[in-house]
Amino acid sequence: MKSNTLSFGSILTIGLMLFALFLGAGNMIFPPLLGQQAGEHVGLAILGFLFTGVGLPLLGIMAIAYTGGNPQQLASRVHPVFGIVFIITLYLTIGPFYALPRTATVSYEIGIVPFLPDILMGSTLPLLLFSVLFFILTALLSLNPSKLVDRIGKFLTPALLIILTTLVAGAFITPMGSPGEPTEAYASSAFFTGFIEGYLTLDALGALVFAIVVIQAIKEKNITDRSSIVRVTMYAGLIAATGLALVYLALSHLGATSISAIGEQDNGGTLLSAVVSYLYGSSGAVILALAIAAACLTTSVGLVTATSTYFSRLIPSLSYRSFVFIFSGFSMIVSNIGLTQLIAISIPVLVMIYPIAIVLIFLAFIDPLFNGYRAVYIGTMIPTIIIGVFDGLSASGLVGTDFTSSLAFLPLMEQGVGWVVPAIVGGFIGFGIALILQHSARTSTTHT
Repeated sequence: MKSNTLSFGSILTIGLMLFALFLGAGNMIFPPLLGQQAGEHVGLAILGFLFTGVGLPLLGIMAIAYTGGNPQQLASRVHPVFGIVFIITLYLTIGPFYALPRTATVSYEIGIVPFLPDILMGSTLPLLLFSVLFFILTALLSLNPSKLVDRIGKFLTPALLIILTTLVAGAFITPMGSPGEPTEAYASSAFFTGFIEGYLTLDALGALVFAIVVIQAIKEKNITDRSSIVRVTMYAGLIAATGLALVYLALSHLGATSISAIGEQDNGGTLLSAVVSYLYGSSGAVILALAIAAACLTTSVGLVTATSTYFSRLIPSLSYRSFVFIFSGFSMIVSNIGLTQLIAISIPVLVMIYPIAIVLIFLAFIDPLFNGYRAVYIGTMIPTIIIGVFDGLSASGLVGTDFTSSLAFLPLMEQGVGWVVPAIVGGFIGFGIALILQHSARTSTTHT
């Protein structure tokens, strides 16, 4: 029997699954560093971070649910060919070509390397063995997506929350110190600097990928009505967003109060390691290893599930299970060889496609305001893609500063979001063109 309602417990479980899918190792490393660098301005900085690190992913999940549960359907509003190319690029980049291999590598470097004996330092064998076990476990957990909610939402997520609570509890029970002086960027513009840092988490891309997993989980609970799917997705998204916000607030506080105890750190990974060692001694490394492993594993399972689901629909001749093994095996290989080169290629691609994802998310919500005119989608995408290509070429180092400085006149270009104003202007131009074409069509019909 089909129903269009879910119990609070079921919605909570789906929300916890989504929270765990989002919370990867990178999400645990960014906020502590932000906290230490923002110092006394940590409140404004984390508020900006929450706007883009939590708000955008929530909007992304809701946008896909609102537009029918398929990110390609949303992207195809620009053009069908664009929809296919963009979504394939999105899934491959945030999946087997970059994010998936990184889940194993980061787990290994933070969770395993500190415990290796000296004789194995520098050897490739430990990483090989770890990556094989990591992706075998990922594949096994991904083989039956109908059980994903139970496996992650009911078991892995609670374990992750317990470990995270233990990780940050010490900083509140035994404060390490007071927030220090902010760095120059946070002293002059704490909110906006935090805003950009949240933007760089890339979780808006993750939202487009994970939305398909969440919506499928809801449908498997016999929810069939579109409005009910959107409503349940919204509730699950709010649960996940609340969890992310609490974790980010706690980790940023941990970073902000750490400087007098551990000194300034160059990156969030070393900062987090130093903090847990300071608070918990040798057992701190074990706690951090468990937290990173749980976070990376849940993200890995979510990425394999989402990517395999999409490609099994795109290429029906290959089953979902086949894609699970293909992507798990490919990611295992990439995590051992060529990862540095692939990261060098992937980062510019991410810089190019992230603005496109943001624009698509916002257009999905305001679509009724411009009657869904394709010209509006095209008008916003043209400048967004052009500037994204400029930014991507700059990030890749393929062009010099003279090339990219030609766009320095654009508002917010120096902050890395120079596409915002041109996208808005392009949207208005597209809307004007759509109205002119519509008027011309009516006039032609009348004369006929």
